Amino acid sequence: MKGRHPHLITSWRESKVSEGKIDVYMSAEIKPVVGFEVFERLDIRVGRVLSVEAAPRARKRSHLVTVDFGKYGVRRSVARLTMHSAEELTGKQVLGVLNFEPREIGGIASEFLTLGVQVPGADSGEATIVTPLIDVKVGSKLF
Repeated sequence: MKGRHPHLITSWRESKVSEGKIDVYMSAEIKPVVGFEVFERLDIRVGRVLSVEAAPRARKRSHLVTVDFGKYGVRRSVARLTMHSAEELTGKQVLGVLNFEPREIGGIASEFLTLGVQVPGADSGEATIVTPLIDVKVGSKLF
């Protein structure tokens, strides 16, 4: 893909300073195209954060987030959301992938994947949550 689109930035390390802010650009490389059926297989739902605590044994600084997904249950996730305080996250709605196999992170079973986006200028993997603009029913499916 390099060379075909010279206007695309292909390194997350490239940045610029404008109006006193540092803008960091993520990779413009796009993963291979997949069929829509791949997206349809993911069970992405809205939950509400019940509690947040440190995940002290995780390799990188992380939070253990407990989220209520309504009829889909209360689940825990180890997430790199540490730019946010527990108070800031508690009560917020988040999106999570519910049908990935649990993954052990720092001795804790992470039962769903919390969806987030990279925080500009932060360490790789440091994220902020993806959330609906208005409160929606807990357990609602992303489509």
